[in-house]
Amino acid sequence: MHMQNYSLVSEFVLHGLCTSRHLQNFFFIFFFGIYVAIMLSNLLILVTVISDPRLHSSPMYFLLGNLSFLDMWLASFATPKMIRDFLSDRKLISFGGCMAQIFFLHFTGGAEMVLLVSMAYDRYVAICKPLHYMTLMSWQTCIKLVLASWVIGFVHSISQVAFTANLPYCGPSEVDSFFCDLPLVIKLACMDTYVLGIIMISDSGLLSLSCFLLLLISYTVILLTVRQRAAGSTSKALSTCSAHIMVVTLFFGPCIFIYVWPFSRFSVDKLLSVFYTIFTPLLNPIIYTLRNEEMKAAMKKLQNRLATFQ
Repeated sequence: MHMQNYSLVSEFVLHGLCTSRHLQNFFFIFFFGIYVAIMLSNLLILVTVISDPRLHSSPMYFLLGNLSFLDMWLASFATPKMIRDFLSDRKLISFGGCMAQIFFLHFTGGAEMVLLVSMAYDRYVAICKPLHYMTLMSWQTCIKLVLASWVIGFVHSISQVAFTANLPYCGPSEVDSFFCDLPLVIKLACMDTYVLGIIMISDSGLLSLSCFLLLLISYTVILLTVRQRAAGSTSKALSTCSAHIMVVTLFFGPCIFIYVWPFSRFSVDKLLSVFYTIFTPLLNPIIYTLRNEEMKAAMKKLQNRLATFQ
């Protein structure tokens, strides 16, 4: 197959979430409010962790701060354009912008998956090996875990974009979503994409499944360990782990559903895309802050500190 036989597609048309003008006006206000809430809530967690010496010296809250940072990026790779497109009749994105969306989605998504595994490891050490916690979860270890999440996310993302950007696109150029998602874009290539679908499964699908299985194993061991101890001394551990399990389920569920079955598209896929790219970054700070007494206490101290400067 010779690429010169095809005209290059310079832009793609996004279908968006709906075609109704009234619904688009409603969605503009709704998702604009959601996006502002995502940025402010995750920024509040970042500032709280950085400003409180007890929190930013704790491995758990150091990892939580990095999770909030990634959530801000995950919510920003496509949401601002989606909000702007609600006011446009024709939703266009350049070829380079489409590839950039794929890159940042898989970069931040892959990094967040690995970071969630790191957070599970932190809880495993804290609960199952408490006497060795400060040794196993030293500052150097935390830095290495965060760097590993970014490196794995970058390698995963660049491998996805490398073959996607070099495919021959000759039309159609319509993407049935509000952003450029890999399973939808590669189907627009002027060639048989079955092998590419297999490659995507072995990359995105296996990354999601492997991280999810590691998390299941980690939390199973943690819960079995907690069950063998006195109930009074483990209530805090159970509360923390239950928050982590909620985040893992909300994040990995849609990802596994979308990327493990790339050959068949379902109408629910668009809803799942909205969920893990927009609602999950909003639910993360809610789950962690509302169920965490230390974080709420630190936020109150920060509020009192800011009030004294006014």
